[in-house]
Amino acid sequence: MTSETLNVTIDRGAAGLQDYAVPAYDNQTVLDVVSWVQQNADPTLSYRFACRVGMCGSCAMMVNGVPRWTCRTHISKVLDGNAVTIGPLRNLPVIKDLAVDMDPFFDKWVAAEGVHHGAMTRDDPIASLGDDHPEQSGADFGRECINCSICYAACDTVAGNPNYLGPAALQRAWNLLNDAKDEGRMAILEAVSGTGGCHNCHSMGSCTTYCPNELDPMSAIAGLKRETAKSFFKRGR
Repeated sequence: MTSETLNVTIDRGAAGLQDYAVPAYDNQTVLDVVSWVQQNADPTLSYRFACRVGMCGSCAMMVNGVPRWTCRTHISKVLDGNAVTIGPLRNLPVIKDLAVDMDPFFDKWVAAEGVHHGAMTRDDPIASLGDDHPEQSGADFGRECINCSICYAACDTVAGNPNYLGPAALQRAWNLLNDAKDEGRMAILEAVSGTGGCHNCHSMGSCTTYCPNELDPMSAIAGLKRETAKSFFKRGR
């Protein structure tokens, strides 16, 4: 640390930017800083967190303009001099202070048909998928997504087009499109090829660059572009 005190600016929405002097500690995370402000300087500060170990994604915020998990980001790595600015995730409605409304994010999962389309019942035997289903490996693409919405906040296409389904929803659609147990292939292709679908992506790659789990939504979206194009030309014959 460059000083025993950090200069912390928090975007409080309608209340504007507010500055706080926060004591610096070794191994201090951005979430620790936000928690100190709420516990010691301003109990009205609203923010969201749960696990504190990078498993739930609920603590995601903008840190010096970059979307990050605050529980896994050490403050020493992001300081600009001795200062840091923390705000709510971009591209989502703000409920209060640093807490955003995640409904639009999850609504787009539904719009992208990002739900399993099963044809079996609980009375049917469990289908076994072995080496004879090599395409199933595509269904593992992005399994580690924890819905933190960092890719959504990083996406400039979402910022310019609120109807765009976004990287996480489209990555989920790609997972299901490759899942041999999913029966919704045509429904998925229809959902991701329409207004706000995969062809709106400009392939800038911010989603892949900032994903804390090192996933690659941009490649998933590229796969959807290929499959929707193939489907279009097949139907046109």
